[in-house]
Amino acid sequence: MLVAYDKAYSTSEISPFVTVAHNLPKMTARILSKNYLQLGNALRNASTLSAFEIQHKTPLVKKQNPIPVALYGGRHAVTMLPGSGIGPELMTYVKNVFRYAGAPVDFQIVDIDPKSDDKKELEYAITSIKRNGVAIKGNIETKSENTEVQSRNVAIRNELDLFVNVLHCKSFPGVPARQSNIDIMIIRQNTEGEYAMLEHESVHGVIESMKVVTQSNSERVARWAFDYARRNGRKKVTTIHKANIMKLSDGLFLETSRAIAKEYPDIEHNDMIIDNCCMQLVSKPHQFDVMIMTNLYGSIVSNVVCGLIGGAGLLCGKNYGDHYAIFEPGTRNTGTAIAGKNIANPVAMLNASKTQSCERFATTTSERKISAGKIRVRKSSRRLSITCCKPTSDPERTDTYA
Repeated sequence: MLVAYDKAYSTSEISPFVTVAHNLPKMTARILSKNYLQLGNALRNASTLSAFEIQHKTPLVKKQNPIPVALYGGRHAVTMLPGSGIGPELMTYVKNVFRYAGAPVDFQIVDIDPKSDDKKELEYAITSIKRNGVAIKGNIETKSENTEVQSRNVAIRNELDLFVNVLHCKSFPGVPARQSNIDIMIIRQNTEGEYAMLEHESVHGVIESMKVVTQSNSERVARWAFDYARRNGRKKVTTIHKANIMKLSDGLFLETSRAIAKEYPDIEHNDMIIDNCCMQLVSKPHQFDVMIMTNLYGSIVSNVVCGLIGGAGLLCGKNYGDHYAIFEPGTRNTGTAIAGKNIANPVAMLNASKTQSCERFATTTSERKISAGKIRVRKSSRRLSITCCKPTSDPERTDTYA
């Protein structure tokens, strides 16, 4: 007889457990003989978690099965996530510009309550993006104090496997800034690193947070960066790291970048430690061309460069996966302090919509007009006006929307 948890079991009842225990070494050997990805798949299949929870609690690449992009009568559908803070008012400018330009684009608006613990709105947003293939979003706050509620922004990127974030940091003519003639491409790993959202309290008062770096995702980002550099005539790629301290995680990212660099002999490759990188960006930013880095370093560096060229309201960020894309302001700031005051700079969100039109479906005259940047923004002391070319028979006619 076997007694467990104060309950008696007969020999016949425990025989299946004995059989499993006897075969466990063989089963383990078969699993471990496969590569780590197969092991991860085995664990996924055995897990009792939902597919949505698995994606955010296992640091493996999300394999996507794309569905056909929806087209309704020749019009394009785009998921719009206004987000929090200044996001909704900036989206108003975007919708007005597209309406005045006559672009055949319909925005499917999905609002996510930042205080809600419910995942239904998030899952609906992800389903909408999968159906439409593309989205434009503001930063979504996660105000819930429930530790089980994860960042909506990170969850969306992970679920759609948007493994790379791209920020083209280029100086704007006529915008007063600390540095001029900057042209830097920041390419950031978008789903791992400190944003893996794997934290726990080992003992009372001691929190451990995991930084996840995988060779597969490091290789994807590095290859994406070098391919981009070659296609666009860029001459140098710089890997940003802290491998002198985090020898295993950042060491893997750095070694993977060096290995990929050998396949591109026409492009110069060097590396720089993150703290030195920040100092060099402030003092000598023109030495950089294309920069690749892990997730948290990308957040820091992008905000530093945006500050150098004029602020958070200018640049747009692009999030790419194998099947989907999301466009948003580059610094991912909510701007709650200035929300509702009509002083937020809409250029970053307008640039995001312009890039979305250009890369995804700039096929009509009105879409090409938006993509070409034929949008003029005028800011006065009392109001913010957007002027765009309205498609009429009179080429000189313009309409202003405040």
